[in-house]
Amino acid sequence: MNKPIPKGEPVATGAAEFFARSRARLRFDVPPGLYDPNIIPASGDPGTDRMLEIVAREQPVRPAAVLIAVVDHPEPTILLTQRSANLNDHAGQIAFPGGKIDATDTSPLDAALREAEEEVGLSRDFVDPIGYLDLYGTGFGFRILPTVARVRPGFHLTINQSEVDDAFEVPLSFLMNPANHQVHSREFRGMERSYYAMPFAERYIWGATAGMLRVLYERIYSS
Repeated sequence: MNKPIPKGEPVATGAAEFFARSRARLRFDVPPGLYDPNIIPASGDPGTDRMLEIVAREQPVRPAAVLIAVVDHPEPTILLTQRSANLNDHAGQIAFPGGKIDATDTSPLDAALREAEEEVGLSRDFVDPIGYLDLYGTGFGFRILPTVARVRPGFHLTINQSEVDDAFEVPLSFLMNPANHQVHSREFRGMERSYYAMPFAERYIWGATAGMLRVLYERIYSS
């Protein structure tokens, strides 16, 4: 079932404006809900919020970090991956580079950078971290903290085929246009929960990835 497209106006998505807005709005404060099961990340959707409450009681919190890598082209893009079909979690789905926060990671930022290097070979030398986006909870018990970063063009990727099937870039202008933010819904234990989807060419961007992209739009461009 599809719901009406959320309200919102197209925004100017030039690189300079995006990075200036991001630096003004984002910080590196780690939210306590990343590790505390008693703090439920708010999604704004009652069905999803209820689902996250149920999951928090049934499963241990699984802290994770991802990198929202905004490539500083004249027309900026966001780097995304297609996860391997052989993975246990989110197999074959479109995702940001990232994964579980390890005990050896010094911070969620460090985890996001490490995972980006391990999954697609994105060197830290090209990455200028800007700040954390809002904490995002999933039905699998993950608490995801995204790091928004400026990525200098010229990097060379090396795909880790055991984790990722492909890496590709999508124009920021497409992802930050609310006309491309579809709202779908599914049933979870008798409750309806909503989620975003942003189909792009043959790529179906949905679920947590699309949800975090919507949060990025609201955080950076909403007044």
